[in-house]
Amino acid sequence: MSTLADNAPRMAGAGDWIDAALAPRSVAIVGASDNPEKIGGRPIKYMLQHGYQGRILPINPGRDRVQGIAAWHSLDAVDVPIDMLLVCVAGEAAVQAVRDGARLGVRVCVVISSGFAETGEPGRQAQEHMKAAAAAAGMRLLGPNTQGLANFSNGALATFATLLGEVAPADGPVAVISQSGAMSMVPYAHLRAEGIGVRYSVATGNECDLNVADFTEAVLRDPEVKLILLYMESLPAPATLARAAALARSRQVPVLALKAGVSPQGLQAAQSHTGAIATEDKALDAWFRQHGILRVADARSLVMGAQLLLRCGHLPGNRLAILSNSGAACVTGADAAERHGLQVPPLPTETRARIDAVLPGFASSLNPIDLTAALLSNNHLFGQVLPILASARACDALFITLPMSGKGYDTDQFARDAAAFTAETGLPVVVSCPLAASRRIFAQAGLATFEHDEDALAALGQLARLSGLRETALRLARPAPHAPAAPVPRTAGLLSEADSLEQIEAIGIRTAPWRLCLDADSMGSALGSLPGPWAVKACSAQIPHKSEYGLVHLGIADEQRARALFPVLRQEVLGMGKSFDGVIVASMVKPRREFMIGARWDSQFGCIVIVGDGGKYVEAMPDVATLVYPFDQAHAEQCLRKLRVAALFDGVRGENPLPVQELAHAATRLGAWLHAQQGAVASVDINPLIAGPDGRLYAADALVEI
Repeated sequence: MSTLADNAPRMAGAGDWIDAALAPRSVAIVGASDNPEKIGGRPIKYMLQHGYQGRILPINPGRDRVQGIAAWHSLDAVDVPIDMLLVCVAGEAAVQAVRDGARLGVRVCVVISSGFAETGEPGRQAQEHMKAAAAAAGMRLLGPNTQGLANFSNGALATFATLLGEVAPADGPVAVISQSGAMSMVPYAHLRAEGIGVRYSVATGNECDLNVADFTEAVLRDPEVKLILLYMESLPAPATLARAAALARSRQVPVLALKAGVSPQGLQAAQSHTGAIATEDKALDAWFRQHGILRVADARSLVMGAQLLLRCGHLPGNRLAILSNSGAACVTGADAAERHGLQVPPLPTETRARIDAVLPGFASSLNPIDLTAALLSNNHLFGQVLPILASARACDALFITLPMSGKGYDTDQFARDAAAFTAETGLPVVVSCPLAASRRIFAQAGLATFEHDEDALAALGQLARLSGLRETALRLARPAPHAPAAPVPRTAGLLSEADSLEQIEAIGIRTAPWRLCLDADSMGSALGSLPGPWAVKACSAQIPHKSEYGLVHLGIADEQRARALFPVLRQEVLGMGKSFDGVIVASMVKPRREFMIGARWDSQFGCIVIVGDGGKYVEAMPDVATLVYPFDQAHAEQCLRKLRVAALFDGVRGENPLPVQELAHAATRLGAWLHAQQGAVASVDINPLIAGPDGRLYAADALVEI
């Protein structure tokens, strides 16, 4: 078989491994089978069937020919350079094949075989040997435990996926990249059923070297890729995926991700499936939002909006106009729109008057616009209403739902009218119709079409969220806020409450007035300088949760009683065998509401901040936002306003507003400071952060871990 021509398409600006993985000039298969249905035979069959123009090099010690082409008895016998090595043998033979490939200068090795890190410690060690051999020679490794990868534009189908024998490939603008073999093919099947072609399908398996992030960045070098769908059970390389997400934003390529392993059972299954270490779900959610990646809940949602996203890259807002010939469809469509984050605002009075002039008196121009069954007797209504709607500029998208269509309806004209609306306004039109023949007519006019209203509106909701995420990500990509200049103690471990309060004061977060008393005599001056009533608390770096041991006394209004607590608290702490750092006396702030802020350093994501409703029930009934730095105050407030407690922020029944801006500001300053420490500070916990009667926030307790 001839080699790829010198002018064969290669990835613009790509590194050696990317060309070798996605446009290989030669593919060697260790464990090649003459049986085209076996794992070692399917890749050969697929490449022969689908026009791969490179060299196929079957390696089989017992055969001179495999599936009709010349075979080699060993890798050492191959007399041409090998771009890609496909390993289809198991156990130690697989490890040896990797070693041989590395020794011979292979550029990319794809290990189909399973039985490695996903099975336990012996498998993990074998995988490490494999990885070390590849790394020492500069050979990149995909897998092990992978179904393989495919480039449908050049026939390089280095995969054993059975689905390719059932669903014919077609090149297209979509890349599917998955840690799971099956989930690299499920979206492929759904897309092909919709008539959408796929350019790349990649299953990364155990990711001992190359991973989902690497391939996301790689396929974005292909200008023909217009949509990327990801399936992940962990996130091994946030920095790489962040670069890829930035490149996707610059090209306006939507990236959707299905991250599985959310439930405890799902997390356990993910670990046994790919050998992955589960990533904290809420932090990952925040990270996706920050980088403009739309997270979806299931495989159907991953592909449902593909045809719309490929036609329209951006939605300027979430105002939706609905047009139908059914009153019921108008009602259910408006309900579904709200579920998917879309607004259905009334049309301007002038626009309604113009529409009313062409509609029968029993129709509605409010929005949704109900043309009623009059459309059957007057097919021109469609073409009369849409230009009025186009000139009004009162919506960001148009949803047309036609539960009744077919004979008697001029569907061809409806499709032309809808396409003209898009051409004039630049806005997307989405059509829902249960009749397949009618859908085909709208699709041929270049419009996104759906069988069900719910799917159509879910797709529009995805487009709206992606547009919002892209704008947020672009804003957060600007230089991060300046970090507060607050020195960090050098001693590792938990700080005492007094040291923790001093630390957050240095960051710029207000505390309730307090004093640290080192002896009973200093209690008097402290009590005299602080307005009561007081909180009297033992201070010890070795007792982070003092209230659990009865070391916190609240609402003390009598100075003599407060002073008497010093020896009592001292004795209780020393009796526990812990260090005694003194007694904290603090003025109690009458709480209107208690909030909390927590921050920690994560090895994958860096600084993670949690902010929201506080108090003693914060763990039992969490109502918090999770943020990954960098973020700004506006983003923090935007996330806070999505919480349940947000209903109270602007005041209820005459109450004064709560200080949500100050809460967002505090979270932003804490995030900037902890990020600047780059791991020197492990965590910060501020709970409660009290909204006082004066409309300001006061930290009443804090715990810092160095």
